[in-house]
Amino acid sequence: MNLKSLHITLCFSIVAISSVAQTTEDPMNLGNQRYLQGKYSEAVPFYQQILQKNNSNFNAWYNLGAAYYKSDKADEALAAYDGIIKSSADPKLVQKAWYNKGVVLTHQKKLLESIEAYKKALRLDPTDEDARFNLQKALEELRKQQKQKKEQQKNKQTEQESPEQSPMNKKQIDQWLQSLRQKEQDVQKKMQQKNGKGVSKPEKDW
Repeated sequence: MNLKSLHITLCFSIVAISSVAQTTEDPMNLGNQRYLQGKYSEAVPFYQQILQKNNSNFNAWYNLGAAYYKSDKADEALAAYDGIIKSSADPKLVQKAWYNKGVVLTHQKKLLESIEAYKKALRLDPTDEDARFNLQKALEELRKQQKQKKEQQKNKQTEQESPEQSPMNKKQIDQWLQSLRQKEQDVQKKMQQKNGKGVSKPEKDW
């Protein structure tokens, strides 16, 4: 599957919490700084630190999912998004989690699952054009794959049926060879019998 044909746009604009209490040493702030600097694997521990204290901080889960995905840890990213989807009461965050989950699944070449994720995202926000576009492209790619699979199965079936339809498949050739050998043996036997009856005297030894 050519992933470049899909409009892969992630909602990975991490969540920044505006709070008077938040300082430059706040784990969320430190994690976001690392993320924005492209140091995704370094951002992960800061988000995990927040979740160790408060496992229901879904903004931290969301940012953690983004950092995991950018660190090429797709399965961990999916787990983070699933946690948001199952437990968060914020419909906007859940919608973004479904969308991001769809994109991650697309990258994993799990088209059927990604299609369902985009559908869930669109149910929560019918105005999400990126989700709509990705869904359309995923459906087109799935249709293309199914067509190719059908053609391959048809070609394979034709290859399997061809020997049976041929007048000289392997089994028939073996039978014919065996029959020819048997006939050859019968002919040799008859010739030996005929030669034995026709010779009354031994030939002279000149």
